Amino acid sequence: MTELQDLATLIRSATPLLAIETAEENRVIETFRHLIAQVLRPLYRWSITDGLRRLDMVAAEGDPAHETESAPDATATLQAIRQNGEAGIYLLLDFLPYLRYPMTLRLLREICQRQHSAGHTLVLVGPKLELPEDIDALVTRFALSLPDAQELAQIVREEAFAYSRDNGGKRVEVDADAARAIVRNLRGLGVDDARRIVRKLIYADGALNQTDVAEMAKAKFELLNKDGLLHFEYETARFADVAGLTHLKQWIQQRRAAFLGLKSAAKLDPPKGLLLLGVQGCGKSLAAKAVAGGFGVPLVRMDFGTLYNKYHGETERNLRESLKHAEQLAPCVLWVDEIEKGLAGGDNDDGVSRRVLGYLLTWLAERREAVFIVATANQVQHLPAELLRKGRFDEIFFVDLPDATARSEIFSIHLAKRDLKAADFDLAALVAASAGFSGAEIEQAIVSGLYAANADNTAVTQAHIVRALRETRPLSVLMAEQVSALREWARERTVSAG
Repeated sequence: MTELQDLATLIRSATPLLAIETAEENRVIETFRHLIAQVLRPLYRWSITDGLRRLDMVAAEGDPAHETESAPDATATLQAIRQNGEAGIYLLLDFLPYLRYPMTLRLLREICQRQHSAGHTLVLVGPKLELPEDIDALVTRFALSLPDAQELAQIVREEAFAYSRDNGGKRVEVDADAARAIVRNLRGLGVDDARRIVRKLIYADGALNQTDVAEMAKAKFELLNKDGLLHFEYETARFADVAGLTHLKQWIQQRRAAFLGLKSAAKLDPPKGLLLLGVQGCGKSLAAKAVAGGFGVPLVRMDFGTLYNKYHGETERNLRESLKHAEQLAPCVLWVDEIEKGLAGGDNDDGVSRRVLGYLLTWLAERREAVFIVATANQVQHLPAELLRKGRFDEIFFVDLPDATARSEIFSIHLAKRDLKAADFDLAALVAASAGFSGAEIEQAIVSGLYAANADNTAVTQAHIVRALRETRPLSVLMAEQVSALREWARERTVSAG
């Protein structure tokens, strides 16, 4: 059924009280203006500034709407509604604060229970509707559908036309691929919010291009993530910035089209996500960023530490809100860093971690939006077995210590980042001296070499970096037993990312 058909069914079935949680009042009003042609009932609008106004025609003398035009008082409005013998539809805008008063609350209950009242339908409209318990039992909540791709594309066209009209006929320069990406990333927003973002992008420079895709993602994130539960990663890595991880890169490229919903000859299920296990410092976080770069979508990070709250039920609510926001940002990559820290509470936290795990598993199985989850973990022994079962993630990759080839790439990447030429160094010797080092440890050795050269007031040389490597005890040595045990565990249980 369409949105109008659903609403018409509710009105015809004499639903007494509806609640529509939205900031788009004009859209609600226009929706009901279209609706009354089907249900043939008078339509009224109330606000504290204007009082009660009839919308489907000019209020006649003696009509209750006319009588209350100068009486915006909420209680007087409900009394006028109850006295009106003709069943109507009443849009009550920002009415929630007035339900604190016993008289107003009682009148609303009596209208809903048809006590000395016609079969009216009252519609509470507001951006956040947390109703009193005794009213919440009477209300039917209705959510306006979000605009689809066609409607969003129409918004882009309308705003481009408006820009041209306001600027003497100057046409908007549009990159077709960027425009499609912007429309795709606008999903999850209401009409007003989508229009504001598109207008800002167009009026900034009179164009829509690839730069605007990133700007659009940032604007959308800031709009949705007002409670700060997610972190937007503004810089996502390119696969070229990641040494090694050949299998992981190939895996992502094979699934890019299916994840983005691009046309394909084969009917493929969109990928759901992956779990990255590995030795600390070997590039799990960089790989998570590179996954978003490989898909060409925004990356948002969820930190379990910010979700946990001492008050009962708040942690679970925070998780629900975070996942809801991620779905509104779709298509995107959701990076859950060090996931084991949020799920290892056991029975010592009054069951919070078990409830969090249960909700997360349900979401992993049932989500419909294009949210690709990348979970990273350092201590696999702390992960619950339910999370590791096949089907929760598409694949479990192990990020091992880099081999000689990967270490050579790592040196080249980090030397280039510091405006140093790899050709000026003996990479083979550096690779040999860094056996057992992680990528992070190699980077720090280069940094230490630069500091040493600066202290000597000379340019950095091979000797500076080799000395830094020799003075470093890598994690594979400091925690040899744990690292060896982790690598042995992963050998037969995971897929190598390299």
